[in-house]
Amino acid sequence: MNFISSSQNPVIKEIKALKEKKYRDQTGLFFIEGIRFVEEALKEKIEISKILVSDKLADVHGGKEILEQLENSNCCNVYTLTNKLYMEVTDTENPQGILAILNKKSISLESVYDNKNFFLVLDSLQDPGNMGTIIRTADAAGVTGVIVSKGCVDVYNPKVLRSTMGSLFHIPICYSENILQTLEEMKNKGIRLCAAHLSGSKNYFELDYKDNIAIIVGNEANGISDSVAGISNELVRIPMAGKSESLNASVAAGLLMYEVLRLRMKG
Repeated sequence: MNFISSSQNPVIKEIKALKEKKYRDQTGLFFIEGIRFVEEALKEKIEISKILVSDKLADVHGGKEILEQLENSNCCNVYTLTNKLYMEVTDTENPQGILAILNKKSISLESVYDNKNFFLVLDSLQDPGNMGTIIRTADAAGVTGVIVSKGCVDVYNPKVLRSTMGSLFHIPICYSENILQTLEEMKNKGIRLCAAHLSGSKNYFELDYKDNIAIIVGNEANGISDSVAGISNELVRIPMAGKSESLNASVAAGLLMYEVLRLRMKG
């Protein structure tokens, strides 16, 4: 392992820069933190550029095991630094002492289509916690892929990554530069577009969810855009029995995705 002792080391500067979306976009890199997250990347054989470990990592539960795994894997350059220096680069409040720099993976929607399409489309979703939670739920619900519009929060934002709990490595995330064009292409492939909307004509559990469906969830404050609503096949609402006018975006997405899963499991 290489040892880093100075905050002026290029590797340290690189980590700090990767906290900014601009630099992540320029380099095609991002970083993840935590033993479980790094283990998942190793397990899924994700391309790792560098791994940084604190000299206190062995004192953390699971730390010795991940260190042994790194010694035996020979996967990439591994750097050790003092815990004090690690605290300068970490993006978590209670860091375990390990992070990895990874290469971003670009996935085209064309490569994801199958004969039982079940997509989730996110239209200008802004909250990092919601984004990460939705990706994690989509992974659990067996979604074919998540389509992220141009106006969404960056999927590689550290807060988003923490919320995914490693699901980012399990489910295709496709970026759409032009969401209307993407949705039109999906309709042409026979995929029915069902958008969550307060003005929906049906409750979400009244629809007959079949194969080839895309659930669309919009911005936390404004919902889906008028143009996206206009291109959708169905606008569905989640009924509110209480005084609240709407649900958290991740909760709404979860309800819709699991309704599709429930009906699919029934056959």
